[in-house]
Amino acid sequence: MLQETEKIGIKRIIIAIDGPAASGKSTTARRVAQRLGYTYIDTGAMYRSATLKALQTGVLEELRRSPELVSDMLQGITIHFDGDHVFLDGCDVTTDIRDNQISREVSFVSSLKPVRDKLKEMQQELGRKGSVVMDGRDIGTVVFPEAELKIFLVADARERAKRRYAELLANSSGSSALPNLDLLEEEIKQRDRDDEERKYAPLKKHPEAKEIDTSRLTIERQVEIVYNLALEISRE
Repeated sequence: MLQETEKIGIKRIIIAIDGPAASGKSTTARRVAQRLGYTYIDTGAMYRSATLKALQTGVLEELRRSPELVSDMLQGITIHFDGDHVFLDGCDVTTDIRDNQISREVSFVSSLKPVRDKLKEMQQELGRKGSVVMDGRDIGTVVFPEAELKIFLVADARERAKRRYAELLANSSGSSALPNLDLLEEEIKQRDRDDEERKYAPLKKHPEAKEIDTSRLTIERQVEIVYNLALEISRE
């Protein structure tokens, strides 16, 4: 069955979706990609995988003292996707990378220049042929500033905390206590500050990006907005 873009014969483009944590980037990007018949690339999952690698190898605390050691950690690292599953060095880590400890540490790991350089290289290789929807924090500003459609999603911190709680609850086995909403909101605000103030590739909106506040939007509505923008640009 032909995808909608193939039916109407429009050109295929690169779509970059940026925004802070829990603003709806991944779900929106995934569904827009499915509707367009594009490849979806979850760069946040890639940074979470690198963070998991640092925890698994026991080097996280060493990296705080000596960030240059990250180059050794990245030697031979592989990250790939198979549908909705994420694989780190050949192992399925789809659930592991959503742990709240990863959420707390990923901003630090992703601030390290060797990590950003390595994953930027991977991301550009994955998206170089176009027809992709890629989400993250620097896709429209650093990875693909030439993307035909750049989106910047925002949402208030309390709403994002609720989304994060729902995600943790869905992935919880019920054997461990979940953080409360106030704590999650503070962690999200701190993550915002860390992402916006980091030296390399900070979170910021590209001047050409279209900002969408998802605080009061359903997923279906925000997908529809981005999808229609993609069709409009593809016909130009």
